[in-house]
Amino acid sequence: MNMVFIVQFILSFFASFSFGIIFNIPRRHLVSSGITGAFGWVMFYLLSQTIGIDDLIANFVAAITMTSTAIFFTKRLQAPLIVFVTCGLIPLVPGGKAYEAVRAVVENNYLESLETGFQAAIISLSIAMGIIITEMIYELFKNIT
Repeated sequence: MNMVFIVQFILSFFASFSFGIIFNIPRRHLVSSGITGAFGWVMFYLLSQTIGIDDLIANFVAAITMTSTAIFFTKRLQAPLIVFVTCGLIPLVPGGKAYEAVRAVVENNYLESLETGFQAAIISLSIAMGIIITEMIYELFKNIT
């Protein structure tokens, strides 16, 4: 079981790292961006696959974890938050569900397409809410202290 988490961490690290290269972020932030994405994905994997929590809640908590890690690197490396959040978000994006929705449209299965597309949209909203809420809490406490 521990080996599975290590493999998931490494693969999600390289996914986020690679998108950092594509997005042309500064080289000194590539590793931190990869770690940010890996933490978010491992949290999602832990909650959804190991514990069995619904994907909606697992993505929400993973987005909170990912954004918290991004805030840590933002403070530590004096870089904009968007650098880490953009790359860290990549492993959480429900691209498989969106693909299934489009495939169902092509196959003229409109009811399945609507259901799967709605699931992808709701999961995307839960990720966005996790990012927004974490940033709002950070900004609130930053202004208090």
